[in-house]
This record gives sequence, C-alpha cells and structure tokens, in this order.
Amino acid sequence: MRAKNSRLRRGLKSVKANKLAETTAPYDREMVVDDFGPLTGAARERWLRARRKRGRPRRGKGAKVISVTVEKELLVRSDSLARDLGLSRAGLIERGLKAALAVEGKL
Repeated sequence: MRAKNSRLRRGLKSVKANKLAETTAPYDREMVVDDFGPLTGAARERWLRARRKRGRPRRGKGAKVISVTVEKELLVRSDSLARDLGLSRAGLIERGLKAALAVEGKL
C-alpha cells in the first residue's frame, strides 16, 4: 500500500510540475521589443496617468507643501473636528485660512 501511495504522490508531483512548466513557458524567453508595436492613444493615456505622481487634486493654481508647527493639543482637537466634518487636516486648515482672509477682507 505504501508503494502505491508513494507512486501516486510522485505522479501528482510530476503532473503539477508539468502544468507549472506549461503555464510559465511564455515567460521563460527573453523579452523582445520587436513583439510590441507603438502605443495606442488609450494605452498612451494609461501610461501617462500611471507615471504621474499621486497627490492632492489640482484646484485653482495648484498647491504648495509647507511645514507648520502646531501645538500637540490643538492638533489633536483640530484632527477630531476635521474627522467630524468629514474633512482632511489640509481641508480644515484651508477652510480656516479662507475664513481668516474673509474676516480681514482679503479673500
């Protein structure tokens, strides 16, 4: 019985190895650039989109990254408010800056 089971296991391993070899065969050859043609318009657009950096959606004239020091407790409270309002930290700060500019008549 043991000999039969070991033959069966070897046979299954062989079948799995053959299936794996068949499945991966296209990837065993070198990549040949000649296999590819010029990009279509849609493919070029996808390529350009993939190359772009992710980040804040562009609004107005764009955004500038700044570094600001804020007291820890104020930051905790403002993050909580932003969450309650469904805003990001940056969105809450933007809203506050606009309110301050409006109060001063500079908006």
